[in-house]
Amino acid sequence: MENSRPIDLALLVQHKLRLTRSKQLLPELAVLETLFDCLFYSSMCKEESDLTRVTVTLINPDNPDPAPPANLVPERWSCIAFDRKIPMTTKSLAKLSKAADPSSTSLAVYFDDKGRLYVWGMIDQAMHYQNFLNYESDMYSEQPGLFQVAVSDIGTLHVFFDYELLATLKQNVLVKRYLDVLTIGPISKMIKKNADFLKVALRTYIDQVHPTEQYTEWEEFLDGLWIQTFSRLLLKIQNYQHGGAILIAPDTIDLDVKYKIHYDRLAQALIAHAKASIDQYVVENRIYSDFKKGRRSVARNTYQKETELFFHKKGTADEIKGAISFIASQSCVDGVILFNESMVANGFGAVLRSKKMPRKIFVSNTSTATPKSLVPHDPKHYGTRHRSMISYCWNHPSALGFVISQDGEIRAFSKIEDKLIMWENIKTQQYKTSRSGRRNQQ
Repeated sequence: MENSRPIDLALLVQHKLRLTRSKQLLPELAVLETLFDCLFYSSMCKEESDLTRVTVTLINPDNPDPAPPANLVPERWSCIAFDRKIPMTTKSLAKLSKAADPSSTSLAVYFDDKGRLYVWGMIDQAMHYQNFLNYESDMYSEQPGLFQVAVSDIGTLHVFFDYELLATLKQNVLVKRYLDVLTIGPISKMIKKNADFLKVALRTYIDQVHPTEQYTEWEEFLDGLWIQTFSRLLLKIQNYQHGGAILIAPDTIDLDVKYKIHYDRLAQALIAHAKASIDQYVVENRIYSDFKKGRRSVARNTYQKETELFFHKKGTADEIKGAISFIASQSCVDGVILFNESMVANGFGAVLRSKKMPRKIFVSNTSTATPKSLVPHDPKHYGTRHRSMISYCWNHPSALGFVISQDGEIRAFSKIEDKLIMWENIKTQQYKTSRSGRRNQQ
């Protein structure tokens, strides 16, 4: 939705709050509008030459934790109250944002009986929330308050209900849906095809080492592992705020690769991690079966084996994380990061030499790029990085390109039949619906 304003975001959030049927006091529309107005204009403020980046949680100070779970984990959030309430203004938010890194902290805000907003404390342990969103952790718990709002850039607000991204206001554009192109549609098919190296290695491993396991039961796990890894790579590049591009191509035709390398560690680490996951599952399943049969203890050798596999799996996960960081940092050099179809990094700082440009491209508002979802655009309206990727993918139909803008926008490009299609507003983080998040309270 173009030409949107904070009031449009307020209306959307009000509708969502009503659907939740919460027993808590819900804010009036005027309160929500004031909240988003304040955050929107705060995003344009600077404190000590830095732009304001902050996350706030709308949470009642009189009852911040109305329904705590039965089992409290050590890393669960807590509220730390100030000795006095601070009026919520652009100035106070800019000042407090220096002490409230969004990666670890959220500001607790609420409203009085006259609808005036104030900051009353801080909420800790937010890094676990961010780790889950960015596929760095499989563990998640319920989030505090009614909802969270993150200010990530100038005029950019993200509204979360638990682990559900409700909407994003980007200056004057309200994004209510992110396209899951990595799991649905033609981009997903290409990505999964590029994971064949992983599937071939694991099929052989299962046949040789775990013949009682069915490969088909692990295929979905392997697809998910690769898609999560690729999402993490895109997110890591996005976080540099430098801009960058990834090209997956079968050859180096029309490419001038400034820094040629052969880095297959990411691919090998994925294979090792998948093997470790299967090994651990088999041993754990054996232990579980023994207990079902009435056995009351675990054999010493089995316990040692399970422990060894646990740490080996963790080690391979850390290796994947390190390989992702190694590759992502190469995006800070102007040019494209180049992968082959087996996801071996073959260089960075690559220049795309294709010159022929399509007269128009088609922007898809669905992951599947159905004919009705395609909107024609003039490619000349985009910047140099986008135009070079458009030209290359137009001339090389087997190529798949991703461009990450300095403002964090991620776009995908591929030629489907006779059309060059672009996808934007791509889902890269691990979102869940609020309802599913509540089922797994810790």
